[in-house]
Amino acid sequence: MSENKDQKFVYDFTEGNRDLKDLLGGKGANLAEMTNLGLPVPPGFTITTEACKVYLESGTAPAELREEVSAHLAALEAKMGKKLGQSDDPLLVSVRSGAKFSMPGMMDTVLNIGLSDDSVKGLADQAGNERFAWDSYRRLIQMFGKTVLDVDGELFEEALDEAKAAKKVTVDTDLDAADLKKLVTRFKKIVAKQAGRDFPQDAREQLDLAVEAVFNSWNTDRAKLYRRQERIPSDLGTAVNVCSMVFGNLGPDSGTGVAFTRDPASGHAGVYGDYLQNAQGEDVVAGIRNTVPLADLETIDKASYDQLMTIMTTLETHYKDLCDIEFTIERGQLWMLQTRVGKRTAGAAFRIATQLVDQGLIDEAEALQRVSGHQLAQLMFPRFDEGAKTTLLGRGIAASPGAAVGKAVFDSYTAVKWSRSGEKVILIRRETNPDDLDGMIASEGILTSRGGKTSHAAVVARGMGKTCVCGAEELDVDTKRRRMTVGDTVIEEGDVVSIDGSTGKVYLGEVPVVPSPVVEYFEGRMHAGADDADELVAAVHRIMAYADRVRRLRVRANADNAEDALRARRFGAQGIGLCRTEHMFLGERRELVERLILADTDGERDEALSALLPLQKKDFVELFEAMDGLPVTVRLLDPPLHEFLPDITELSVRVALAESRKDANENDLRLLQAVHKLHEQNPMLGLRGVRLGLVIPGLFKMQVRAIAEAAAERKNAKGDPRAEIMVPLVGTVQELEIVRDEADAVIAEVEAATGTELKLTIGTMIELPRAALTADQIAEAAQFFSFGTNDLTQTVWGFSRDDVEASFFTAYLEKGIFGVSPFETIDKDGVGSLVRHAAKLGRATRPDLKLGVCGEHGGDPESVHFFHEVGLDYVSCSPFRIPVARLEAGRAAAEAKGSDSR
Repeated sequence: MSENKDQKFVYDFTEGNRDLKDLLGGKGANLAEMTNLGLPVPPGFTITTEACKVYLESGTAPAELREEVSAHLAALEAKMGKKLGQSDDPLLVSVRSGAKFSMPGMMDTVLNIGLSDDSVKGLADQAGNERFAWDSYRRLIQMFGKTVLDVDGELFEEALDEAKAAKKVTVDTDLDAADLKKLVTRFKKIVAKQAGRDFPQDAREQLDLAVEAVFNSWNTDRAKLYRRQERIPSDLGTAVNVCSMVFGNLGPDSGTGVAFTRDPASGHAGVYGDYLQNAQGEDVVAGIRNTVPLADLETIDKASYDQLMTIMTTLETHYKDLCDIEFTIERGQLWMLQTRVGKRTAGAAFRIATQLVDQGLIDEAEALQRVSGHQLAQLMFPRFDEGAKTTLLGRGIAASPGAAVGKAVFDSYTAVKWSRSGEKVILIRRETNPDDLDGMIASEGILTSRGGKTSHAAVVARGMGKTCVCGAEELDVDTKRRRMTVGDTVIEEGDVVSIDGSTGKVYLGEVPVVPSPVVEYFEGRMHAGADDADELVAAVHRIMAYADRVRRLRVRANADNAEDALRARRFGAQGIGLCRTEHMFLGERRELVERLILADTDGERDEALSALLPLQKKDFVELFEAMDGLPVTVRLLDPPLHEFLPDITELSVRVALAESRKDANENDLRLLQAVHKLHEQNPMLGLRGVRLGLVIPGLFKMQVRAIAEAAAERKNAKGDPRAEIMVPLVGTVQELEIVRDEADAVIAEVEAATGTELKLTIGTMIELPRAALTADQIAEAAQFFSFGTNDLTQTVWGFSRDDVEASFFTAYLEKGIFGVSPFETIDKDGVGSLVRHAAKLGRATRPDLKLGVCGEHGGDPESVHFFHEVGLDYVSCSPFRIPVARLEAGRAAAEAKGSDSR
């Protein structure tokens, strides 16, 4: 029973609009919107997402729902002049899912509800086409059996294949009415055997069961997996759309298709889509029969084609975006079955956004919201080298761009299994279906021999940003024998193939890749021009320029050497937010650090520090020169000790073997004794960070001196060094006060010795929960905070990233405990709460406290929006992610401004 007795659970298409997606789902809201626009939409009604939520929570539909459905069904019957399931001229309806966010193919649909052994004859008489009626009936039994009664769909497919083989035909349209009658009889037997009940002959029972099946499909494994992949909330539920049937399978003057107002792969204007004569809608998206290009409809049915073109223009202008449209033609009458803002590739998203600005349909602020950091990251991936020697296997439809290389696999299970073992794979199928989703996610790319740009594989791949080539008809895919044949060439499972989603080409073996033109643009090696790549670069340039103008957050880089710093600067970095000095002590310098750690006397320690000082200073001079005029935050040494000491097991074996030979090395014995003394069960929570600086006298003082001397040298060379010294792993203000007192003394000494005034700031990383909770105290000694969200996530959750990602994260993601790894996107409720709290406490003590973040969350699109919201001054990330952070910082600012204006 629903809580609100006055709650309305069913809306006629004439009652809704596109702003009611939360209630009516995307499909229902847009059907209502098209109805309001006066477009030819078959009459129908929508059962709301609220009804679905009640059903999923209680296990039964709201008590009021049946009565509301009956009232709307009666109104629909009156409007159509026929009744559901009547024996002569029956009303037939489709039952289709429709969540707020598009989930193509993930939930269920049943067409031709209302057909039975009696009404199929009435439909045949009314249509004057016996074949059509029996084809519609076999489709209903097949879809209902699989979707509602949970019968294995392969059993129906096998029966259909056998019927075609018996008739010696290859397509189902070559089966006549007599063949289809036999097929219906066989389908009903399959249902009775597999479901333990007969196929229902009562039309209302069909309708009610189909509605419940759509509700249940919200929580199928594939739907839950898709929601996790696309980060769609799990509590939204789906609406159900009940629509009077129109038929594309009435003969050659009928058909069904999918159209895009622009090319979803490139963004270019034109006529894009697929059409299939004498077919129902599922035939197109399933890729079972190969379609013809939408442009061919002009020759097949010019009147419908012209009307469709007019409607497409109307919809794109109304929605001010690329529209994805499903339509059916019934004996020359065009009907609109769906429209939605279409999924598109990353390149298309940037092109379309700027095109719509030029057309005056949207402004720059809206264009910025039409793209995302995830899409920009996709554009920065490499592409195939056009000059490389290749072996072309064939060519299909370029459905989703990218350059993908991997071992051929022919089912989703193998794709997932091999991927988890570290293999890169290409999933090859005749056509994909929703059950292939986990394999599609695990693969580098998807290749199918059937289907087009509107097939399941193409639509889902574009949504995920996966490379996809569809409809490569030259390829004979044999999934049972796990091989693909092209002429005389046989590709067995495990053979390497390469697919180009931008051209549709399929190659044997691995094709080398070259940098993306977008990366070349960011590095200053490409400028906007006339060709396709330059057109994309021009679109990226325009949107990035606007993002940079409106963003409040500054973007810095995590960089440890001059080479990385220079690259980061080319990518638009406004300084360095994290220079990890421990990376400067690897390789040949490791021995010096080892000597420092193991020193027994002040003399030995001073000798090691004296040897390290000039090396550190040289590093900083190069870094300050590369980032001249921009801030450089240098983190003092923060290694777990085990990174600089020999492995205890290897050293123990070496010493034991030497003792057995009676030629033990005195240095090894001393070293083993020290390693045993310093050995830690959990080095990540041991002697590191500020603790190391306090335990080893002179270590931090040496680093501060190297920073100060390098800054003085750079300044005396007419440079503009802006060094910031960051103390790691502080948990209490007393630790920071001790280090700062020592640092201030060293800086004063360098200023006096060089005659140079140095404006060095000293701050700390907030990477421990205690530091976040006592940030008001720590801010008394810190001039800036930088949130180390990698370590903060580990210490808040109580797990080590290096261990848990391989051990239980997969299970946690699959069970829905995590929607996404907390190391990938910041945990707003836990880690994020500490960041927000520390920022507020810190600025209460020191209003001008500079706040930044230097964990890898600084380059994550969703996390950047959070950091903007809590008022940080900058984010810092790896050089390659700087453009993504810049874009998302702009989007966060524009989004906040838009919310304020509303």
